[in-house]
Amino acid sequence: MSSVSYHISNLLEKMTSTDKDFRFMATNDLMLELQKDSIKLDEDSERKVVAMLLKLLEDKNGEVQNLAVKCLAPLVSKVKEPQVEAMVDTLCSNMMSDKEQLRDISSMGLKAVIAELPLSSSGLTLTASVCKKITSQLIGALGKQEDVSVQLEALDILSDMLGRLSGALVSFHSSLLSSLLPQLTSPRMAVRKRSILALGHLVPCCSHALFSQLTEHLLTELSKGPAASMTRTYIQCLATVSRQGGHRVGEHLEKLIPMVVKFTSVEDDELREYCFQAFDAFIRRCPKEMSPHVASVTQLCLKFMTFDPNYNYDGSEEEDEDSMDIEDGLDEESDDEYSDDDDMSWKVRRSAIKCLEALISTRRDLLLSFYSSICPALLARFKEREENVRADVFAAFSALLRQTRTGSGHHGLIVAGSDPGVSREEEPAVSLLKKQIPVIVKALHRQLKEKSIKSRQGCFCLLTELTHTVPGALEEHIPALIPGIIFSLTDKSTSSTIRIDALSFFHVLLVSHPPQAFQPHMQVLLPAVLACVEDTFYKITSEALLVAQQLVKVMRPQGQTAIAGPFDPKPFVKEVFSVTMKRLKATDIDQEVKERAISCMGHMVCHLGDHLGAELQGVLAIFLERLKNEITRLTAVRTITLVSASPFKIDLSSILPETLSLLGSFLRKNQRALKLGTLACLTSLVTHHAASIKPAALEPMLSELPPLVDESDMHVSQVSITLLTCLAKACPSSLAKISSSVLPGVFRLIHSPLLQGGALVAILDFLQAMVQSKATNLGYSQLLKSLTEPFQSSKSSADSSILHRQSYHSVARCVAALSSASPKDTPGTVSSLIQQVKNPGSPESSRVLALLCLGEVGRSGGSLGASKEVQGVILEAFSSTNEEVKTAASCALGSMAVGSLKEYLPFLLKEISAQPRRQYLLLHSLKDVISACPASSLTAHVESIWALLFQHCESQEEGTRNLVAECLGKLTLVNPAQLLPRLKQQIKAGSPLARSTVVTAIKFTIVDHPAPIDSLLKDCIGDFLKTLQDTDINVRRVALVMFNSAAHNKPSLIRGLLGKVLPHLYKETQIRKDLIREVEMGPFKHTVDDGLDVRKAAFECMYTLLDSCLEGLDVLQFLDHVEEGLKDHYDIRMLTFLMLARLVSLCPAAVLQRLDRLVEPLKATCTTKVKAGSVKQEFEKQEELRRSAMRAVAALLAVPEVERSPSMADFANQIRSNADMASIYQSIQGGEGGSVGPTESMDMS
Repeated sequence: MSSVSYHISNLLEKMTSTDKDFRFMATNDLMLELQKDSIKLDEDSERKVVAMLLKLLEDKNGEVQNLAVKCLAPLVSKVKEPQVEAMVDTLCSNMMSDKEQLRDISSMGLKAVIAELPLSSSGLTLTASVCKKITSQLIGALGKQEDVSVQLEALDILSDMLGRLSGALVSFHSSLLSSLLPQLTSPRMAVRKRSILALGHLVPCCSHALFSQLTEHLLTELSKGPAASMTRTYIQCLATVSRQGGHRVGEHLEKLIPMVVKFTSVEDDELREYCFQAFDAFIRRCPKEMSPHVASVTQLCLKFMTFDPNYNYDGSEEEDEDSMDIEDGLDEESDDEYSDDDDMSWKVRRSAIKCLEALISTRRDLLLSFYSSICPALLARFKEREENVRADVFAAFSALLRQTRTGSGHHGLIVAGSDPGVSREEEPAVSLLKKQIPVIVKALHRQLKEKSIKSRQGCFCLLTELTHTVPGALEEHIPALIPGIIFSLTDKSTSSTIRIDALSFFHVLLVSHPPQAFQPHMQVLLPAVLACVEDTFYKITSEALLVAQQLVKVMRPQGQTAIAGPFDPKPFVKEVFSVTMKRLKATDIDQEVKERAISCMGHMVCHLGDHLGAELQGVLAIFLERLKNEITRLTAVRTITLVSASPFKIDLSSILPETLSLLGSFLRKNQRALKLGTLACLTSLVTHHAASIKPAALEPMLSELPPLVDESDMHVSQVSITLLTCLAKACPSSLAKISSSVLPGVFRLIHSPLLQGGALVAILDFLQAMVQSKATNLGYSQLLKSLTEPFQSSKSSADSSILHRQSYHSVARCVAALSSASPKDTPGTVSSLIQQVKNPGSPESSRVLALLCLGEVGRSGGSLGASKEVQGVILEAFSSTNEEVKTAASCALGSMAVGSLKEYLPFLLKEISAQPRRQYLLLHSLKDVISACPASSLTAHVESIWALLFQHCESQEEGTRNLVAECLGKLTLVNPAQLLPRLKQQIKAGSPLARSTVVTAIKFTIVDHPAPIDSLLKDCIGDFLKTLQDTDINVRRVALVMFNSAAHNKPSLIRGLLGKVLPHLYKETQIRKDLIREVEMGPFKHTVDDGLDVRKAAFECMYTLLDSCLEGLDVLQFLDHVEEGLKDHYDIRMLTFLMLARLVSLCPAAVLQRLDRLVEPLKATCTTKVKAGSVKQEFEKQEELRRSAMRAVAALLAVPEVERSPSMADFANQIRSNADMASIYQSIQGGEGGSVGPTESMDMS
């Protein structure tokens, strides 16, 4: 300790030296000391250091002064309060000094101190006292009008302080406001501007009353009709206040809007610009309150976006293309004549257009009306002469395109020429946009020839957006666009960015349009692109190589043979080849260029290999070189995969042996992408080039395969097994060598609970290939034995617990696959399976497996012998005492019926009627049949099934009713036109139980992919949703579940009905007293809430609507109900916390508007303690609730403006200061990054 103080006193001594260099070095050393975390000063040193530094602020040497200021910031956290206060006092009084340099230095010092003041609860007292000191001094400084620069500095520091520490200044807000408002009338423009900034920082955290006072003040001043410059200041202040204070302006809008509208008619360009900025802020911050004014603001924007009094656009529209060149020369001169420096009208146009952009981005619900009002106006402004304004026109139009895309974006990008059979109903906005495309292209293709780089960049960005929004729609306009693209690619004067933009747009265009559209223009396009490949700037080269690769695909699309196709690529091959080859050979180029050159050449070999002749072997040798290089090996692997599958059977024999040994070594590498790429490459080589591969060449790779078949990475296992299947077909002798090491891994996978989907299908193919190729000495019977062995032992239950239910189903599928590969063995297998089921001595696991195997064999069309015997076996299994056996029997019966409907379906239907006790199991079988059979084969049986189901739709068992509903729903999909109206009939006729079954059935008709029933459902779903008003509470609950399913899987069905449905939905979220009853359980009274399930279903619907129909919701009204839910039952609170976190990310502005009301319930949940004697579950429940609430709080705190709300700032401090809450908050921040993690998001399946 003493050594530090000794060292520091040494430095202090040097600081008093007369030599400025000594002073400089000593101050520098002190600064380095202070920056160390470990330094501790005693009180005496603290005082001396502070006094010394303050003295050095007045040093004659500027450099010493600067260093002294830099020392102040680290000091704040190192010294005690009195010292900090002393510093601040001196700095503040220096601010008043007459010496300008001292003032400047002190204001820098104050800003540094403010930036270092602690925000945490422990340091709050210090922060508050320092702020009070500074504020009172600064308010004094503002009052002294004589020196403007003092005022400017003071305002600057105030802004800094309010921006960072406004919470600590609450007590000063009103005095700050009263000292800032007079500054708005200062004669000096700079003072007014800085006062506006300071007010902007004050607004978000001041009390409601102060905010009203400020707005009232602005209104009163504006209504007096002040001088033009003052009006500008007030309107500017309004815009800033509403940008910062956001939603609070909402309640004053009624008075504000007419006032601002009035000022747009004053002939003052700057004032108009500020008016539109104010509108922009209103629109973005209070979308709901602005609704009534949208029309009038839009009118104003449309009027002023063309406001250009000094320029006449006449005639520029009509002139012909041919006269363009002459025009160009004239245009430049005329531009110069007019762009006089005083003409500020462009600012008005720009702010009006920005205001329109705000409208487009915030009001998706008005999209269709924008297409009729705003879209034509924006298109007409593409000819804007001021390039900055034109860039904004493009930006606004791009926003319109983006909004159109998010609407239709649920389907993802449909690539041109994909399945023509899928006719999707087009979003209305998209079809409106398609009508405008010719106009857009006409306006843009003129711009693409402009000199101005900025406007060409705007055009390319806009065209890229357009291509993404309506892929394939530009097809007939490609000839018009090509000259513009070529112009930007070849214009030597252009900067590199515009060429990159042009190339990347061209790439998007090529990918999303059919090749025929580009083939006629190849001789113009190719030279320009190849010139870019040869460019010296690597970014241009790499973009150009991507385009060249796409052009190679265009020359001869996959699937066209050498002769066919109207377009002959021959004349172009040589050019592309030589340019790409040059890039491929170079080793001293950028990584990205290397990779793209390899890839581009790969596409050439794949699509045009027959035109390369003698060059081919040289190219392959380079590929081999690139394969050996660690940096390019992944790209090389992918390229060789592409080449090996080429339709031209490229001869790879020169590089095969070496490639195979390299690929084998890659399988050992840890890089997953490389492993997957290598496996795909090997599969392709084995499939297409087996004839030229010597068995010895495969050795190095074979030994690497067994370890890859493992459940730790299912995808790698799947690809490895696909490769093994190819080997079994192409090189059976090689597979024989490793079958003993690979098969145990494959069987482990089959018995793994994780096996499903693609990996399972790959294994089925592999087993069939093994049996058919007779490669190994392992025949049908050995494989069968290995599959079923683990299920045969009737050991203790401890052992059988390892077998997961999923593995029974996997093994059954494998057995079915084996028997279909070897039909001659099937009858034997079937009879032994039947014996197993019948034998009462066989262990339960083997009986379950045998039943499932019989089912799968039947499903895959294998003959099961006499159906009577099998049916008897199944019925016998139904009466087993074991639940697992019963379930397996029901699965088996369903599967057999899928395999042969006419043998088993009548039997199944008869049993359902005859056996009421086994109804549930039999209905399960029926559900399997209806789900798995194609519609055509079911048509004959529809009537009988339908009648049977309706006999059981009023069953007392809810489980049975749900099954009946699922069968009804899936059956309706077989013949929707006929069956849907019948369901509609039932809603009016049936009992409450029947109604609930029918509504649930509708849930099962809504599937998440396009289906023929959609258009019919859309017409009648409104009738089914009327059950939300049903008298029976259970019917209302299932109606909500059905609505939720529609909102989740097919939002388009219900978007139009939200207006009618939402009031009923919201009604169900309210707690109803009449549904709460008390139940006596012995000595205790226990309350039961019968309305809980309905409320839960309603809140789940609300959660889903957030994702799928946000634009149809009035978020503030929605929040009212969320707020109620925050005080409800445990389950509902958990849901509403999730909703709140989601809302914060989707529409922060609205949440901020309600913040003060939302904080209370959150606070209540986070601070509740469980009663001491409670059971463990109570504690766990409360803990979960608190964590969930804290997640919502963390999401809120991630929004920067939140802490400005006094109640939230207070709560945030409470969290930081309370160890228990702070630890929960920390764990959420650390573990899940504050947002809703994947485990937390609701399961909506």
